[in-house]
Amino acid sequence: MIDIYILELLIIGLLLLVVTLGSGWIKRLPLSFALIYLLMGIFLGSEGIGIIQLRENNVFNAKILERLTEFVVIVSVFSCGLKIIHPRRWRVWNITARLIGLLMPISIFGLAIVGRLFLGMNWGEAILLGAILAPTDPVLASEVQLTDTNDRDELRFGLTSEGGLNDALAFPFVYFGIYAIKDNNWHNWFKDWLIIDVMWAITSGIVMGFLVAKLIVWVDQKIQKKRSSDVQMEYFVAISTILITYSLTEIINGYGFLAVFVAGLITQDSYRNPHKPMAQLEFVERLERLLEVGIILLLGTILLWQPMLHYASHSLIVIVLLFFVIRPLGAWISTIGQRPLHSQRRNFHPATRWLFGWFGIRGVGSLYYLAYAFSHGLKGEVGEQISWIIYNTVVVSVILHGISATPLMNWYEHQVAAKRSLAHSTMSELEDNSRN
Repeated sequence: MIDIYILELLIIGLLLLVVTLGSGWIKRLPLSFALIYLLMGIFLGSEGIGIIQLRENNVFNAKILERLTEFVVIVSVFSCGLKIIHPRRWRVWNITARLIGLLMPISIFGLAIVGRLFLGMNWGEAILLGAILAPTDPVLASEVQLTDTNDRDELRFGLTSEGGLNDALAFPFVYFGIYAIKDNNWHNWFKDWLIIDVMWAITSGIVMGFLVAKLIVWVDQKIQKKRSSDVQMEYFVAISTILITYSLTEIINGYGFLAVFVAGLITQDSYRNPHKPMAQLEFVERLERLLEVGIILLLGTILLWQPMLHYASHSLIVIVLLFFVIRPLGAWISTIGQRPLHSQRRNFHPATRWLFGWFGIRGVGSLYYLAYAFSHGLKGEVGEQISWIIYNTVVVSVILHGISATPLMNWYEHQVAAKRSLAHSTMSELEDNSRN
């Protein structure tokens, strides 16, 4: 009799081998790697052949999901920060400010209205639903984010920085929803929420991300002058930065995700040797891909058809309104009057604005917020309702965005980005000629 655990290792090893060797073909297809992992997880899980069983008495331990997704997200947001060169050029952050300051609240409150009017939730439950589903996922959205540190595309930059900074505004409203579910009298906790969970947590997250990253880079460079460490071990400086930044920030009740993203920015900007952060980025991206396999496989194994179908009508309302109304309309409103950096256009190309709206990918971040809410008081029928709406939304996002990401980004690169680059080159040549 073959040990099930050994069989699981065999199947996962074969999956990784097939996906890796076939990646050249997969990238050309309207598929994402996440979709393949999800389908394999469903096949291996309790609704498939049942090799991987992660539910006990039909219940999944939310704490396990919380810890696993937490680690995946902190690795991913650090990667987002490392991809951004010259973060002190404030003008490039205009689009990020719009996506976080306008699009995020529009998404949260738009979904809250949907939950209140169409799903029978009270305002606390509805706001929690909005806060969980509003953020763009930093893990699964990597296919539409900056490809490398030389990438200057504003669509990719906006989606990368948005994914890294989601926590700054989403997490306060996760807390808001949890508090409101526990106590309908907002006056009892609203002031503490505003001071601690908004002002203190955001400020301390930014400060800790800056200070810890600066200190680690300074220590690293001082030690390297005296005695170089093993080249292979240098990669673990990135993991050390992630873990130390996150843990210290959480200890003082700051937002660890935000701190880790800031740490990525500061790490990229602080090393005198540009190859150091590049090496860290390469290592972190590889780790991120491996973790993505595990977490999406995990999601597939915990899905159950009966509750997914039971909440299918509620999920459909949320999915249709979020993907085709709230996010696109919010992105369009948020980018009104936004001028491209490298173009004579007065506004973004319409295709760019609609792609900002379409690529609101939901995934690992939403799973983390959901698991966190369960660990801090979400329960009962409303807990079941919210959880299966989240699961269904993430599954549909993996499918729809996975299928559309490659062809849409290829079209964008050829029709929009290429023309903008050509226009920018022509302008530069004309300016050079006029100087001569």
